[in-house]
Amino acid sequence: MTDDSANMLDKTFDPATIEAKWYRHWEDTGLFRPERPDATPFTIVNPPPNVTGSLHIGHALDNTLQDVVIRYERLRGKDALWVVGTDHAGIATQMVVERQMEAKQDKRTNYTREGFVEKVWEWKAESGGTITRQLRRLGCSMDWSREQFTMDPHFTKAVVKVFVDLHKQGLIYRDKRLVNWDPRLKTAISDLEVETREIDGKFWHFKYPLSDGSGHISVATTRPETMLADMLVAVNPSDERYKPLLARGATVILPITGREIPIVADEHADPELGSGAVKITPGHDFNDFEVGKRAGIKAGDMLNMLDAEAHVCQTADGLIPAQLIGTDRFEARKRVVELLDEDGLLEKIEDRVIQTPYGDRGGVVIEPWLTDQWYVDAETLAKAPMEAVRSGAIEIVPKTWEKTFFNWMENIQPWCVSRQLWWGHRIPAWFGPKKLLDGSLIVSPKSREGREIFVAETEAAAEAAARHFYGDEYKIELLDHPTTSEDYLSADESTIYIFRDEDVLDTWFSSALWPFATLGWPDEEKPSPRQGRGLGEGNALQSDAPALPLAPTLSPEGERETLLSRHYPNDLLISGFDILFFWDARMAMQGLHFMKEVPWKRLYLHGLVRAADGQKMSKSKGNVVDPLGLIDQYGADALRFFMAAMESQGRDVKMDEKRVEGYRNFATKLWNAARFCQSNGIGASQSVAAPVATSAVNRWIISEVIETVAALDKAMADLRFDAAANTIYQFAWSQFCDWYIELIKGQFDEETKAVAGWVLDQILVMLHPFMPFVTEELWSKMGERPYELIVAQWPEPAAQVDSQAKAEVEWLIALISGIRGARTELNVPPSAKLPLMVPTEEPLQLPGRISRNLASLERLARVSEARPLQPIEVTIHDGATSTDNYEARLVAQRGAIQVIVDGVTYTIPLEGVIDIASEKARLEKALATSVKERDSIGKRLDNPAFVEKAKPEAVEKAKADHAAHAAEAERLQAALARLG
Repeated sequence: MTDDSANMLDKTFDPATIEAKWYRHWEDTGLFRPERPDATPFTIVNPPPNVTGSLHIGHALDNTLQDVVIRYERLRGKDALWVVGTDHAGIATQMVVERQMEAKQDKRTNYTREGFVEKVWEWKAESGGTITRQLRRLGCSMDWSREQFTMDPHFTKAVVKVFVDLHKQGLIYRDKRLVNWDPRLKTAISDLEVETREIDGKFWHFKYPLSDGSGHISVATTRPETMLADMLVAVNPSDERYKPLLARGATVILPITGREIPIVADEHADPELGSGAVKITPGHDFNDFEVGKRAGIKAGDMLNMLDAEAHVCQTADGLIPAQLIGTDRFEARKRVVELLDEDGLLEKIEDRVIQTPYGDRGGVVIEPWLTDQWYVDAETLAKAPMEAVRSGAIEIVPKTWEKTFFNWMENIQPWCVSRQLWWGHRIPAWFGPKKLLDGSLIVSPKSREGREIFVAETEAAAEAAARHFYGDEYKIELLDHPTTSEDYLSADESTIYIFRDEDVLDTWFSSALWPFATLGWPDEEKPSPRQGRGLGEGNALQSDAPALPLAPTLSPEGERETLLSRHYPNDLLISGFDILFFWDARMAMQGLHFMKEVPWKRLYLHGLVRAADGQKMSKSKGNVVDPLGLIDQYGADALRFFMAAMESQGRDVKMDEKRVEGYRNFATKLWNAARFCQSNGIGASQSVAAPVATSAVNRWIISEVIETVAALDKAMADLRFDAAANTIYQFAWSQFCDWYIELIKGQFDEETKAVAGWVLDQILVMLHPFMPFVTEELWSKMGERPYELIVAQWPEPAAQVDSQAKAEVEWLIALISGIRGARTELNVPPSAKLPLMVPTEEPLQLPGRISRNLASLERLARVSEARPLQPIEVTIHDGATSTDNYEARLVAQRGAIQVIVDGVTYTIPLEGVIDIASEKARLEKALATSVKERDSIGKRLDNPAFVEKAKPEAVEKAKADHAAHAAEAERLQAALARLG
């Protein structure tokens, strides 16, 4: 250890003073990705947070777990790469920028598309790095030198290639289908971005007159306005009431519009619900869409009655009254009900709670809307990931999530990947006039005859494809958006205009490429997979993005290798279960399709962080916890350790600030233990292997290190973060700080100094993945080192567990703990030194143990001496005598502490030390109270009425109270037993 006073630890542990210093040092010196060309690679990719985001408690959990793993593997000598970056977050980012513009009385439509996109890039440059700065505060050891953004040029190139290749393979296609339409954002969104809320609504019953005037058929709906686009009335084919109508091909005259529509048989109609007849609006309801298709209505012929802002527009047959055109959908609802009521067609209105879809970002009611969109054949792409999970090529942890995974994948629907936004990856497709068989062209894009589509990676390729298709008699001109006239042909008919698709791709489409596009694909195609090869730094792609080492190198064996071949597939993905289908499943689809290998070998799904009472956190409930506030108050290490210690596979984490504070105290305890070592000449160890030890206590602590390393390695291999955190916590706090340091006080020979320094080093290394800041600071202060802790070597004690030493020290700890506990329970004055009486018939090795450890017993258990309890020869009757442990019985009768360890009863007399009768009375009274409370609560919990009807939190509290009183009763009973 150096004598330099600058290395002396401060008296007080202050996280704020060390966190910024160490993070800056690690990043500036490249220690997050040290040069390890011959090491085995280990790779994880960070779920890219939205560029608009700021660190929330879910991010804190997710990134803590990833950092624990990456730091652990780095310490084990791996070439550990943690890919980091941000997602362009199409909808979220466009919303943020538009809000800022609105605050300045500006709006997006005041600009060209290019002008608005430029404003988004300006916003990103100014405000888009918030979350990456916050990830640094959490201590995330990501490879920032290779930070990615999903709109970087190299990434955009990968996105375009995937779209084009999938289109060529028939796995991306354009189709007219219903989508979830957000009228506020004016874009399609996915099912996963729709949240369902229970809303108080109405159920309206209407009469639809039969066309032949013979009566009417009753229908009911929660959305009366959609009747303006009704195309059918459906009844169940088994419903006897309607078989005559079906037999004669009856039709109805749709009120308000006068449209004649047929009555059809379809299983969708439930005879038990309402009248058993349902109105069918194929263009505005997902179930109705399927009914319409079964009835033979083509998607292109389905009627649409709403525009992009959910205002009523005229249907193709022109039958909606002019007075309704342009009205908002909810105003239209009101007017439709009034008109039907005026015509005597409103039968009744019922109150009903309605499951209503809302956009999770736009915050308005979602409208099923019939539009032309781009779709991915997800059913085909889902086959390979399902097989990968079944075969074990992908391991899902916890395994219980497999059922959910398969259920979704087996029932997967076409994936709508187009979004009506300006910010995002522009779809690489161009539209041209439809070319008929006779060679003539349909020149209006609005024509229902369709249009030709040219999908290509570049404008040049699109132009070439169009020129080849239309022939040399036309010039081809590519336009970024339709002309004012929206014609495909110039006025002199010499030039064909090819318009670029104005839509962008769903954000999740691009992020699905994250595991391989971040590693250089497609510029570096992946050679055949190999493990454990090296990679040096190469040339970067030419772009504005950070330099990325993508160029091929030679492995030590002289074989060609790239970053992609070295780090794909990734080893592990850690994500919240809530993005299993948003992101995880889609990465599996794209990775297996394009790389022909799984994107990662293991998928770990963690739960949500909930409020202390188990409720989901939300701003509206006011129970959101700010992780940065917790870091300010307790330090990043404490928050990280809490997250790891509470992460139990398959369970949500309940926020508990008291436990965060407790882990801050844990860091402080370790700090103080290191200060104690420093002050007693204990410093940095010079050995990875355990030092030679002769004393039992030193051999014991080395054995504890060996067992702790093994338990920690097993927990990490099983991804049991809670077990891993609690393993190192118990060893550092209990075995080292509480017992080892206490046992060696006053015995600082050279062996003990060497062992203590070595053990402290092992603790710092094992604890580093969980608490990187305090451990690095202590590592640096305990002596001169050739390297920082972040790149130290994982413990390899190179020693065996010493069972004899373990048995002796564990006996000593149990005896001291028993005596201490009994003294406290029986109110023995701390200053009182009492004799320890040992029965002579105890095992042979104990006299030696007593003598070897008497100094520790005197100091830690306040024992004045240790002496044997002698058997005494006593007269029974008629002069007969017997040898009896009379002294032990006598001591017990007069009052004594009795502690049993390994089957041996140790006795400490209390006569004259405490008022034994009063103490017994106190304990008996307290015991009676605890038993009464325990039994009373137990009866309540045994009552089914209480358990079923009480609030869940009340039941949980009762269970906790019952357990507490039961434990207290057990403790008091044991205290009475100790008195003999």
